[in-house]
Amino acid sequence: MDQKRNNSKPIKNQDPINTFIKAREVLIIGNNGEKLGPLKRNDAIKLAEEKGLDLMQVGQQPDGLAICKILDYGKFKYQQQKKNKEAKKNQVKVENKEIRLTVNIGQHDLVTKAKKAREFLEAGDRVKISLKFKGREIAYMDLGKETMNRFYKEIEDVAKIEKEAKLNSRFLDMYVVPKK
Repeated sequence: MDQKRNNSKPIKNQDPINTFIKAREVLIIGNNGEKLGPLKRNDAIKLAEEKGLDLMQVGQQPDGLAICKILDYGKFKYQQQKKNKEAKKNQVKVENKEIRLTVNIGQHDLVTKAKKAREFLEAGDRVKISLKFKGREIAYMDLGKETMNRFYKEIEDVAKIEKEAKLNSRFLDMYVVPKK
C-alpha cells in the first residue's frame, strides 16, 4: 500500500500495482474472484482504494487489455515468500565431493578412499575422482587409467559413471553419481 502513494519509479522486478500499471483500460477481478468487468485504470484504482486494497496486474489479454486483481498486496507478497521458502526447503541439494588418488596408491589406501566415496554416494552427492600425476608419471597414462578402474570397481555397486576419465592438465578426472 505504501507504493501507491509513492509516484516515483517502480522497484525492479516489482509487480505492476496501482499507478505503475501501464494499460489505460483494465479488466477487474475482485478480491473474492468475481469478475467486475472492464474499467479505466484510474477508476479501478479508486475502487481498490475505497476497499482499502491494491490493484495488481496479473495478466495481459491479446487485445492489450490488462487483467488486474483487487487484493491486499502486502498479504500477497507474504504468501508468495512463504511458498518460495517451502519450495526451497523441499529442494534436494546435490553437493560435489572430491577424492584424490595418485598413480602408485597402495591397495589399502585405495579401499579406504573407496569407503569414503561410498559414504558420499549413499548421501546422494556427486563425486569427482581426481588422479594426480607427479613429475614424469604423466608418461604412464595407462597406469593412471588402471588405478581409476581399480577404484571404480570398489564402488561400482553404488555408483555409475557420469563422465569418463579425461586428462585435465596434470589430473585425470572422472565423475560418478549414485545409482538410483
